[in-house]
Amino acid sequence: MDAVTSVAQIAAFGGVVLLGAMSPGPDFAVVVRRSAVSGRGHGMAAAAGIAMGVFVWVVAAATGVAALLAASALAFTVVKVVGAAYLIYLGAKSLRAALRGGGALDLSVPEPGGRGSWAAFAEGLLTNALNPKAALFFVALVPQFLASGLSVLTLSAVALAGTVAWFLVVANVVSLLRAVFARPAVRRTVDGLTGVALIGLGVKLATTSSP
Repeated sequence: MDAVTSVAQIAAFGGVVLLGAMSPGPDFAVVVRRSAVSGRGHGMAAAAGIAMGVFVWVVAAATGVAALLAASALAFTVVKVVGAAYLIYLGAKSLRAALRGGGALDLSVPEPGGRGSWAAFAEGLLTNALNPKAALFFVALVPQFLASGLSVLTLSAVALAGTVAWFLVVANVVSLLRAVFARPAVRRTVDGLTGVALIGLGVKLATTSSP
């Protein structure tokens, strides 16, 4: 593959991954809530976790693991149920925060359940990694670009960079508006809408049929 073709293929792959990242879904909801309620640092940590999840899915798709998941009804169902349960759990937490008055969460204070940037990172990672729809997306996408001559490392790096770039933009834009989100009524609205969205996405995922 010559240099021009390689650059074109990388740009095409990066563009598709970016469009996938920009589509509304649980990843977007998690980054927005973390950034609005807990600040830029936590939003960026969640963004990094989501990007790492995408990196894992690209490698899995390239090595055939994701294809196995897509082909196995049992494996697909297990990941689907766990992922749906996790989204519903996150949604319930958001709704509970809304009902309590939408107070800002101080995630820098250590708690038994584990709080802070690592918790935000883990939340982003699990939200993406437990979504079997991500597996289907990359199973359909990655082999096409591997066949064109791009390496697994290149595809993984491009997917990681594109995803983290988009969600870092989201985290920073939302955090700039944090003065607005600091108002109790706005916080309650953000928590309530995010909770409803995550629970809805969890229910939708739970009712998704295997491919």
